[in-house]
Amino acid sequence: MNSRITPARIYAAIIVVATAWVVHGFAQSVLAAAVAAIASWPLYERFTARLPRSARGAPGAALFTVVLTVFVLGPMLFAAWALLSEAQAAVRELVAADGQGIAAPSWLLDVPLLGPWAAARWQSDLAHPGALLVWAQHSDPKALVGWAQSLGEFAGRHALIVLFTLLLLFFAYCEGDALVRDFRRVLHHAVGERAERYVDVVTRATRASVTGMLVVGLFDGIAIGVSFAVVGAPRAAAWGAIIGALAAIPFLGYAALGAVVLRLAIEGQAALGLFCLGLGSFVLLCGDKIVRPAAAHQGLHLPFVWVLMGCIGGFEVLGLVGLAIGPVVLALARELWDQRVRSVSRAAAQRGGASIHPLPTSPCNPSIPSRTTVDLS
Repeated sequence: MNSRITPARIYAAIIVVATAWVVHGFAQSVLAAAVAAIASWPLYERFTARLPRSARGAPGAALFTVVLTVFVLGPMLFAAWALLSEAQAAVRELVAADGQGIAAPSWLLDVPLLGPWAAARWQSDLAHPGALLVWAQHSDPKALVGWAQSLGEFAGRHALIVLFTLLLLFFAYCEGDALVRDFRRVLHHAVGERAERYVDVVTRATRASVTGMLVVGLFDGIAIGVSFAVVGAPRAAAWGAIIGALAAIPFLGYAALGAVVLRLAIEGQAALGLFCLGLGSFVLLCGDKIVRPAAAHQGLHLPFVWVLMGCIGGFEVLGLVGLAIGPVVLALARELWDQRVRSVSRAAAQRGGASIHPLPTSPCNPSIPSRTTVDLS
């Protein structure tokens, strides 16, 4: 391999670095558009195949982008709107109750250890009329303004990310065939015959990861909505939709479940809230431990703990798009490891001093294919 430094290579490296520097702020949009395009490409091909020939190309790509946007962003926007509505209703109730003093809930005294102390503090701080208004007047206005400014910046930045993601997704649908052909050609030139295997792993893992997120959201939303309705929780369908929309992100569903419990506790239904907490936690646990690996095992071939690590680690680094990118990266790492094991096994077999035995499938994850191990004894 010729690794000699030439002026042409230096010039190319400068262009690559400058390009990365200019567009690094749009990395999340590029990755999100790539994930959405890879995951939805079979649907896009079937969709455009049913369109008139004159509507294919840019018109078909634009129409499918709109459809996918409504399908993906609709549930998230509904969940955000419903949570804001619930928060607004709770604030109105608190303000109305503050005019006469907010009495301590009857169940607070029954809480072990901290119940009497919490009830006494509640009685001294909140039971008299106007207590919340006095507390709000003593709060730091600069802190409130800073919090509001940070929230506005967060919302504006993510709105920009979503906008550029949609533009890039439209471009990916229009130029997808040419982009894939050129990418395969360059990757094959760089890594040889293994390029097709890498492309296959990325494609299957991306689609499996996205499928797992969607299936978990649907399962959690339907199961929690039905369960809450059976036990008599108020607004069961709305809370099921909220939790289902947020449950695609690991552990975020538990935050929405905590909001349900808090709402019921404020309304004086602490026992029902605790029951809903246990029931909802069980459903979310089944969604993460059983449904997500079952939905994604065909493409990821990773144990549950690695899928979970990929989702959480990817979310920490890349935000929402990291939920899909993280498991894909770990799937690629596993493929590299498997290739290395196969290379070592073949080298040992060629030396004639090794016997190769297949490893049994993992008892914790039977979907993981057997590999080989080398016995050098």
